[in-house]
Amino acid sequence: MAQKKVLVLCGDFMEDAEVIVPFQALQAYGVSVDAVSPGKKAGDFCRTGVHQIHQKFYERLGHNFKLNATFDEIDVNSYDGLLIPGGRAPEHLSNNPSAVELVTKFASARKPIASVCHSGLILAAAGVVKGRKCTAFPTIRPVLIAAGAHWIEPDEAWKTTVVDGNLITAVAYTGNPEFIRHFVKALGGNITGSSKRILFLCEDFMEDYEVTVPFQSFKALGCHVDAVCPNKKAGEFCQTAIHDFEGDQSYSMKPGYNFALTANFDDVNASSYDALVLPGGISAEYLALEESVHSLIKHFMESNKPIASISQGQQILAAADVLKGKKCTAHPVAKLHVTIAGATWLEPDPIDRCFTDGNLVTGAAWPGHPDFISQLMSLLGIKVGF
Repeated sequence: MAQKKVLVLCGDFMEDAEVIVPFQALQAYGVSVDAVSPGKKAGDFCRTGVHQIHQKFYERLGHNFKLNATFDEIDVNSYDGLLIPGGRAPEHLSNNPSAVELVTKFASARKPIASVCHSGLILAAAGVVKGRKCTAFPTIRPVLIAAGAHWIEPDEAWKTTVVDGNLITAVAYTGNPEFIRHFVKALGGNITGSSKRILFLCEDFMEDYEVTVPFQSFKALGCHVDAVCPNKKAGEFCQTAIHDFEGDQSYSMKPGYNFALTANFDDVNASSYDALVLPGGISAEYLALEESVHSLIKHFMESNKPIASISQGQQILAAADVLKGKKCTAHPVAKLHVTIAGATWLEPDPIDRCFTDGNLVTGAAWPGHPDFISQLMSLLGIKVGF
């Protein structure tokens, strides 16, 4: 069967997590994904926004998102589905005739359309919500109702996803796992082997994408996923950091989302988990100092359970003295840690390249997430078939 192909409709100041998580997760599952924006070409960037949700939301600058296709060259017939992130971008895309026409064409062809957050504005402009059940970020409820939609009130956690025929709608990035899972199903996907338990080792100022993307990608597959941090409890948050590549000698850093922990570090029973994931970021420098973290890592390594570590996460592995004789990569800033610890260095060229050596999966940076996630899926025996 031919590879499934999905189009993502982008715009400046779309929600950071609502574009990158499905974009990279779908690629990890074997789907070809193109991202376009009206008036922009392949290789151009869209700015994103981080909208932290409290009773209301406020915006910080997110990552710069690189488009990989040109809007004016799109042939709707070559795609199996459309995904539209939210954020502030839909406010101007809903007034862009080319963007609205694109949505209308997907709707007319009865192809799956996945819309989250404020992107319901584009659905309303395209006239595709009349008589349809849908949800969205609550502030656009009046527009959707005026456009003839049957409004479904979201739950308090804003994780609601509504499916009505080919239309899949969700409230916010907090509901990404269910949103993505329903979209995969609408594309004809079948997930197997996902009854796995995965543990994420977190700390303040871990890289935002490097925790959020794999965490939500594995939840979307149906895995049980926990996130823990030394000296913090379930329900508390870790602050994340956005690392971007903006032409400087090193990556830039900006505040990211608050990431919610799901379990208590002190209560972790390592033997109950099938895999361990270590995000990157400067958080790794501090986790590397924790003896309790070393013990946890050694359990997974000695039990030959999969460990997936990205970017600076390998600094923690080096401190735990589990890299001797291993082949691995990392972000170049962690090369010294890796080689001094006795590992054979694998050059991350290009930066999105990832490697598997036995039970160890390593990557250099978040652009490599599709391979990073798919290689861990392979070790765990998780498959997505279409």
